[in-house]
Amino acid sequence: MSTTEILFFFLSALALFSAIMVVLSKNPVHSVLWLIAVFFSISGHYILLNAQFLAIVNLIVYAGAIMVLFLFVIMLMNLNAESEPQKHLWMKLAGVVSGGCFFLVLVSLVRQAADMTDKMALMGDGNIGLIKNLGKALFTDFVVPFEITSVLFLSAMVGAVVIGKKE
Repeated sequence: MSTTEILFFFLSALALFSAIMVVLSKNPVHSVLWLIAVFFSISGHYILLNAQFLAIVNLIVYAGAIMVLFLFVIMLMNLNAESEPQKHLWMKLAGVVSGGCFFLVLVSLVRQAADMTDKMALMGDGNIGLIKNLGKALFTDFVVPFEITSVLFLSAMVGAVVIGKKE
C-alpha cells in the first residue's frame, strides 16, 4: 500500500466518523465542530486529487466563514432541551423511511461505480486543478468577466455601506 492510499483511507475514515458524529451529537456546538472536521478531511481529499484551489477555498469558505456563522446562529438561538418541541411518531417514521431510501440509493450508486472502474478518464499531463492554471485562464481568456465581477462586488459593498449607514 502506498502513502497516498493510506492517507486516502485515513481521510475517508475521518470524514465518515465525523459525519456520523455530526448527526449523533446532542450538543449543536459539538455538531458544528464535527462538521469542521468533515470539511478538513474533504479538503485533504481535494489535495490528493491535485485540486489545491478547491482545497483552500473549501477551508476558507466552508470551514472558516460558514462554520463561524453557524456557531453564531446556534449561540444566538440559545438552544436548550426544554424549548425543543417533541416529535411525533409519524415524523420519526418518516425520517427512518427517507433515510432508508437514501441508503438504498447510495448502495445502488456504489454498485454502479464498481462497474465504472474500467472507464477512467485520462488526466493528461497531471496539472489539472492547479492554481497556476486557474490564474492563467482567469487573466487571459476570462479577464473581462473577472474584472466585471470585481466591479460588481465593489458596488455591492458600497451599496451595503450606504444602506447600513444611519442618517
